[in-house]
Amino acid sequence: MFMPVVPRLSLLPLLLAAILATAAARAADHATILMYHRFGEDQYPSTNVRIAQFEEHLEILASGPYSVWPLEEIVSHLQAGKPVPDRTVAITIDDAYLSVYEEAMPRLKERGFHATLFIATRPVDRNHRNYMSWDQIREWQAAGFGIGSQTQTHPHMHRTSIEANREELRVSNERFLAELGIRPTLFAYPYGEYNLDVVELVKTVGFVAAFGQNSGVAHGYDGFYELPRFAMNEQYGNRERLELAINGLPLKVSEIVPEDVVLKENPPLYGFTLAPDMDQERQLRCFNSKYGKLDVAIIGRRAEIRLPGPLVGKRARVNCTMPGPDGRWRWFGRQFLTE
Repeated sequence: MFMPVVPRLSLLPLLLAAILATAAARAADHATILMYHRFGEDQYPSTNVRIAQFEEHLEILASGPYSVWPLEEIVSHLQAGKPVPDRTVAITIDDAYLSVYEEAMPRLKERGFHATLFIATRPVDRNHRNYMSWDQIREWQAAGFGIGSQTQTHPHMHRTSIEANREELRVSNERFLAELGIRPTLFAYPYGEYNLDVVELVKTVGFVAAFGQNSGVAHGYDGFYELPRFAMNEQYGNRERLELAINGLPLKVSEIVPEDVVLKENPPLYGFTLAPDMDQERQLRCFNSKYGKLDVAIIGRRAEIRLPGPLVGKRARVNCTMPGPDGRWRWFGRQFLTE
């Protein structure tokens, strides 16, 4: 049978289109941010990961289709509308405990992974036992790792006056400049707690992005001052949860009610509007640890979530998920403060 000869040059547009399509499929407008505190400090299970757990996490990140990027670079790309590789991950660590220096830092260096350390300056200044020293933090900095701020004294910022919070940030910035020669541009709310006034303060004093402790995939669709992070600890640091997080997709929402996470009424009348490209809205599911699966009503692109009773505990979370492509899950979590 006669087969026509296709000139090689005519294949180039097809090849180029295939390359561009593959690149587009690999590009993303989101990233997963992991949060750690302590390493191998088994007496603090709620904020600790066991060494074996952390080593498994690093092995999964090293051997899978993941790109571990500096948090600063992720924020810069997302704010500029520039894509990042699909399954991009940032590692963050709060509080500068000594185990960061002794256990996490050498393992991160061995893997060539970047991480950002959020620091409250007073415990370091006072040489608190079990905290890193400024010399050790300078070693961290010299190794190319990132530095972020977590105030001076790590207060409950939503319970503190704006004037006191402003002073917290002023003093801590002065200490960072004196000891490290830099003023951090990224901020993590202590305990993941804030209110609208705190968010506005963090913006006005010059931080370019801020992070909570609510689960979700970061994307910036509704701003860069309540970005989520997946907390890793002994209970919630198993392989299954890590892989759900680092393979997660964003559940993009806006027009969140109540706008402030500090509740004026409990239970809240909770709702949000799904972004136009969230096309599985009928499969949205929301959960709370006390009540389990919650009632969700979808009206157009608006989701209304109703709780059967008040949220319990000083910090209470509602997590929402939706199936995405390729067996992946979309995440959006919100931490509410009840007092």
